[in-house]
Amino acid sequence: MTSFLVGLVLGLSAYVFFRVILTAFYIIPPDQRAVITTFGRADRLSEDFVEPLDDPNLTEDEKKRYTYPKVRVVGPGGPYFKMPWQKVHKVSVATRSVDLVWDPTKKQETIEAVTKDNLTTGVNGQIRYRVSENNLYAYLFGVASPLEHIMGYFVSVLRERIATFSDPKGASLLAKPTDDEDDDEAQTSVYLTEGVSINDLRKNLPLLNSYMEEQCRCTPGRYGVELDAALITSIDPPPEVDRALSAINSTRNQVAADLSTAQADAEQQITMSKRAVDIASNNAQAEVAPLRELGRTLTQIKQEGGSTALHAYIRDLKVPLLSRAVSVVQTREEK
Repeated sequence: MTSFLVGLVLGLSAYVFFRVILTAFYIIPPDQRAVITTFGRADRLSEDFVEPLDDPNLTEDEKKRYTYPKVRVVGPGGPYFKMPWQKVHKVSVATRSVDLVWDPTKKQETIEAVTKDNLTTGVNGQIRYRVSENNLYAYLFGVASPLEHIMGYFVSVLRERIATFSDPKGASLLAKPTDDEDDDEAQTSVYLTEGVSINDLRKNLPLLNSYMEEQCRCTPGRYGVELDAALITSIDPPPEVDRALSAINSTRNQVAADLSTAQADAEQQITMSKRAVDIASNNAQAEVAPLRELGRTLTQIKQEGGSTALHAYIRDLKVPLLSRAVSVVQTREEK
């Protein structure tokens, strides 16, 4: 009996030492934060602090749906002490990246999405995120798998955007009237660049990434995860669609090159025609200018000296001509 009691005491002592003493202390690394739960309940800052989050990125309905209490966050340092009935939930708050194709329930090489013209295309890229230190309750206790949840949300927003995406530059140009020459040129450029949704998406990847970042600003209030950046790097349609798009792009590039060449030739012809008109006008003015000057001179002579002076001037002008003439034909004026 005595040996049984001694063994029981030693067993309890060993259990208390390994289960309570050794696990009662913990350390929080610099890139982590922790939340303590007591019998499964998080240590809150205030018992009655259950107000909607003051997040401008959430709608009024979302503020009512995603209402989480503020919990006490344990910062880096230690060793800290906890009671045996308490549990430490450590979370890394460092910025991390994850591929768009990440899904713990299945293996996939790309994210499929349907464009507005019913073309199925594959999307690849990454997102950078970090856990929101100000809303750890939502991340730890709001949903079972917050990262999987936010990836599903991100992919849903991405597919919705791809399904309705159109080139904003082309749409704005198409909306302008076409009354003058400049608008006709704008219409030509739109025709050459707008129309196939996959081409529009490829040309506007920065715009698509900015839209995704804008739409995911509500994720800290919903899931406790801040989206740092969306990096959609490629949009790859199936091979047969890609070949058809390449043929369309080649044809359009050829059409654009032919139009540019024709436009350059037309501008050159117009320039040459304007120069020819200018040259002819200058020659005509050069031929008329001496005659006008002679007319002014004769008029001035007649006004100052009368008809006698005018006849004498004309006679003097004829002398050099008569000296160089081989023969002179004189006609008689009919009276």
